[in-house]
Amino acid sequence: MSWGTELWDQFDSLDKHTQWGIDFLERYAKFVKERIEIEQNYAKQLRNLVKKYCPKRSSKDEEPRFTSCIAFFNILNELNDYAGQREVVAEEMAHRVYGELMRYAHDLKTERKMHLQEGRKAQQYLDMCWKQMDNSKKKFERECREAEKAQQSYERLDNDTNATKADVEKAKQQLNLRTHMADENKNEYAAQLQNFNGEQHKHFYVVIPQIYKQLQEMDERRTIKLSECYRGFADSERKVIPIISKCLEGMILAAKSVDERRDSQMVVDSFKSGFEPPGDFPFEDYSQHIYRTISDGTISASKQESGKMDSKTTVGKPKGKLWLFGKKPKPQSPPLTPTSLFTSSTPNGSQFLTFSIEPVHYCMNEIKTGKPRIPSFRSLKRGWSVKMGPALEDFSHLPPEQRRKKLQQRIDELNRELQKESDQKEALNKMKDVYEKNPQMGDPGSLQPKLAETMNNIDRLRMEIHKNEAWLSEVEGKTGGRGDRRHSSDINHLVTQGRESPEGSYTDDANQEVRGPPQQHGHHNEFDDEFEDDDPLPAIGHCKAIYPFDGHNEGTLAMKEGEVLYIIEEDKGDGWTRARRQNGEEGYVPTSYIDVTLEKNSKGS
Repeated sequence: MSWGTELWDQFDSLDKHTQWGIDFLERYAKFVKERIEIEQNYAKQLRNLVKKYCPKRSSKDEEPRFTSCIAFFNILNELNDYAGQREVVAEEMAHRVYGELMRYAHDLKTERKMHLQEGRKAQQYLDMCWKQMDNSKKKFERECREAEKAQQSYERLDNDTNATKADVEKAKQQLNLRTHMADENKNEYAAQLQNFNGEQHKHFYVVIPQIYKQLQEMDERRTIKLSECYRGFADSERKVIPIISKCLEGMILAAKSVDERRDSQMVVDSFKSGFEPPGDFPFEDYSQHIYRTISDGTISASKQESGKMDSKTTVGKPKGKLWLFGKKPKPQSPPLTPTSLFTSSTPNGSQFLTFSIEPVHYCMNEIKTGKPRIPSFRSLKRGWSVKMGPALEDFSHLPPEQRRKKLQQRIDELNRELQKESDQKEALNKMKDVYEKNPQMGDPGSLQPKLAETMNNIDRLRMEIHKNEAWLSEVEGKTGGRGDRRHSSDINHLVTQGRESPEGSYTDDANQEVRGPPQQHGHHNEFDDEFEDDDPLPAIGHCKAIYPFDGHNEGTLAMKEGEVLYIIEEDKGDGWTRARRQNGEEGYVPTSYIDVTLEKNSKGS
């Protein structure tokens, strides 16, 4: 099958077909270009999406700690790589498909133009040969008619008796001339006809088939090029499929790495205060003196007194302190257990229940010294540290005990790194000595940059260790000082409780009063409970507000910058200090907002 033999007379049709082929090629190139733009825009939008949801953090310490957050950021990284692969697809299509198509379309136009020009030239040459042959044919035909007229004129004169001999000779000469010219034109026409037939045969069997063959090859190459571009279009996508699969596998691994137990443990480590839950309130027996009196009476008296005992058996109420949402609810009396009561017999054989005697001054001390903590504010502050940003470098957002453990752990890690750097320094010095003794083994100067870098690392690690040890000593000093102050305040409170007699008298022998009958303490505590809400806590120091605090929440105290307040309770590790104004208003203020000055042996404001 050849265009030259089958389509020898379809030059115009082939002209249109080859032009359509080039137009189709350019149309496909336009399609590829638009696909490239789509891929580029898609990659750009993916990168913008990743950038929008990636956290803007300045250091590695500020990276999220929860496994769900880490998994999400790993997915964002994989999606960013996926966007990069879409850009690779666009670049591959632009280079391998679109660029090749545009270059090939330009070459194809040039080649088609050349082949069509050759075809037109061949057709023009054939038309010229035909015109020459036709002109010679017409000239031969005209000369033959002229010779025929000359023949008729000669015959007419020759048969005419009246014609002169000169006229006959002239007619004969004219006939001979026309006959000779007719013969010459005949020969020329025969030569032109033979030439035209040869050129026509050459045109339709040699020239045109050759030109059409070249056009056919050009069109077939165009089709092959389109096939290759189709394959390259798919290969550009297929080449990145393994990497895209790895990105998707990375997303799946990130999803599998989410550990709800670990996240829950991180929540516990972030929010726990380090304090133990409050214990049960002990039962305080105020009726011992009643039972001792009843033991000498009758059974009826014991019944009456038992009724009175039930009505008087109460638990001493703790001192009213500010709580987050009002006053702290009073604890209920603990249930009676076999260890808290025993059976006593009267002289007449009756039995009744009596309660074990507890150290009332110890119970009152626990009630008076117990500080209502504000877990909601502390959890709010810790929640800020998790949501708003990372943990501080010195772990000051943690309670003292957790902070001490974290600092100690960091110091141990820094010491291990320091030991590694020291070992590396020693090894470099030994190698340098070997090079100095044996120069052929190496240049000692080449070790100097590494040695200087190791020295810098050692200095940096020592500075970090010194800084963390200073923070650790600060934490241990605060913890120890707070423990000593609490212990001394407990002792002073116990001694003060014991130095007041039931009758309101005062004695200098504290030990003697403590060893007195327990019912005396019961009377003293009942007397205290009646006026306890009106007795303010003594001030243990004062503070100055560094920053203003609005104090919108219940239980807090608003303050202005530079305002001076009295400290009535220290910070127990939850970040809040209890303070009082000069007008008697009390509440909790953030410890980080004030400058605290404690006064030893302070007896009040």
